[in-house]
Amino acid sequence: MIDFPIRVPDFPLYKWLLGALVAFSVGVAKTGVPGFGIMAVPVFVLTVGDARLSAGWLLPLLIAADVFAVFYFRRHAAAGALFSLFPWVMAGMIGGAIVLGYPDGLIRPLVGTITLAMLLLHLWRQRRVAESPPAGWRHASFYGTAAGFATMVANAAGPIMNLYLLSKRLPREEFVATGAWFFFIVNLTKVPVYSRLQLFSSQSLLFDLALLPFVIGGALTGRKLLTVMPEKAFIHCVFGFAFLATLLLFLPK
Repeated sequence: MIDFPIRVPDFPLYKWLLGALVAFSVGVAKTGVPGFGIMAVPVFVLTVGDARLSAGWLLPLLIAADVFAVFYFRRHAAAGALFSLFPWVMAGMIGGAIVLGYPDGLIRPLVGTITLAMLLLHLWRQRRVAESPPAGWRHASFYGTAAGFATMVANAAGPIMNLYLLSKRLPREEFVATGAWFFFIVNLTKVPVYSRLQLFSSQSLLFDLALLPFVIGGALTGRKLLTVMPEKAFIHCVFGFAFLATLLLFLPK
């Protein structure tokens, strides 16, 4: 549900700059630099000032980046890797939708906790990249439920999905493409839920529209950056910024 009249958010300049940084990082993350967008969740909470609303404000930017990623990798997705995951993802999303009904005072530290857990999972993945978790329904249920809950509450399922897809030992192109299609479908599914919870507004949509060029710029840049700089260089840099931003979420408003 969108409120009227339509008006542009009255944010100070630094919040517009933070929003542009988030939009750019989301675009880069979706088209070739895994992990780059992990900083988007905590930084966008700081930008919007409300952890609950920030999920709705961020979602259109994610969907826009998903469209670019799906276009880039439309011929490489391994759909079979997702079939066993989606029922558990839906279960996790239902739980996340329930939690979104609680006030910001609870959601803000919860977002911080989830993002911190994602960072630790991301670091764990880097240390154990050569190992493959066991397959089966328990494997799918853990990753699927965790990803569904994290994406609904905080748009923070990226590291979980990276771990899951890594366990499938997909070629690089299939890895990125399968993740792109997964998030495109899941993020579209979240739209009616966020709308019912009134997480969209005229302000949020205008803010996202203003940031769309940065998403496009990030999407176009992501593929280029991946060819000229090692992935680990990006991961270490973003990991540091994301960790700092996550710690800020635990400070009093």
